[in-house]
Amino acid sequence: MSHSSVLPLSMRPTVQGPPPFTTLVELTWREKRVEYWIRFGRQTYEQVLDRHRRVVGFAPGSVFAFIRWAANDYGTVLSRIDIVRTIERGEPFQTLPFVRPGGDILLKLESWPKVARVLEIIDAIEALGIDACDVVPDHWRHVHHRIAAGLEPHLYTTDRHAAWLKRRSVEP
Repeated sequence: MSHSSVLPLSMRPTVQGPPPFTTLVELTWREKRVEYWIRFGRQTYEQVLDRHRRVVGFAPGSVFAFIRWAANDYGTVLSRIDIVRTIERGEPFQTLPFVRPGGDILLKLESWPKVARVLEIIDAIEALGIDACDVVPDHWRHVHHRIAAGLEPHLYTTDRHAAWLKRRSVEP
């Protein structure tokens, strides 16, 4: 019996690797020190590197929220949320730490009060029965600009979401 057959499926080495053009995100979790995690997004790939680190992948055109938080002996040193749309082949992109190759950054905020506000907005959208991955990308840009300016973002509604779904169904 080989060593890899004893490991859980998620920890077994993958021969094939991620599908082509997958956006990869490196996640780390060291309780109360470094906590990099995905708040929402549809993963198409996962590789566990060790008990503290893993790599997850997202298909082109999908949206995910990536939270980075870190602390030292004196308190929080990093608190950040990025909402990213993954890119199609040949599309221009912005780089982002721990995200390969990068993506279309829809929202990028630092400081715990701003991150907490975005998390509340995500919770409110999900309370409507809407998956945050399916929200119109312009809404995340709107949220970014309003919070960065110290203003309250407009609420995302089921009517706006229905209009987005119709628009997406007729776009080429």
